Amino acid sequence: MIEFCRVSPAFVVWYTYDPTVKADLFSTAFSARNELTLVDPIALPAPYCTELDSLGRVANIVVTNANHLRDTLKFARTYSPSIFAPSELNAELTHNHTLSDSLQVGPFRAIKIDGAADGEFALYHTDDGGTLIVGDALINFEPHGFDLLPQKYCTNQKRMIRSLRRLLDFDFNRIFFAHGNPIVTRARERLASLLPS
Repeated sequence: MIEFCRVSPAFVVWYTYDPTVKADLFSTAFSARNELTLVDPIALPAPYCTELDSLGRVANIVVTNANHLRDTLKFARTYSPSIFAPSELNAELTHNHTLSDSLQVGPFRAIKIDGAADGEFALYHTDDGGTLIVGDALINFEPHGFDLLPQKYCTNQKRMIRSLRRLLDFDFNRIFFAHGNPIVTRARERLASLLPS
């Protein structure tokens, strides 16, 4: 079952439990100037597609790492957006734009996160106190709560932590996750507290 939630005038999340990965999968949509950027999208039932369509035209889809193709191709057939994905997915996505560090993706800046999942990126948006959207490097679901991706899923956890420290160079109040509920206040402070010195 899909849960669909308007977090703010600009942000929507939807999520469902996936028994194959034993975790909740979250997708994020950001609306600006009647255009939507979808991040790691999972399929939506028709009523929610109608609600999503009411927020604007799907202009961009971003896939945050090599494991998050999810239902991108289904959305691509419906909306014909620009697709931005890590190079690890070039074989599956023949007409995509390859993500790179500092690439501007619609209203977001892509930030490479080394050491997490293959091809991991975060997205940063400056408006309204700042927002981060992360793939797997950070999680926020029980029983872990807000935490780092567990070491067994990282390609190199120490390198991932160094990469995540770069995020503290940015101002942000919110973090949206591919796995977990968003943090909508004091997110930068919470990330600073989470990262080992």
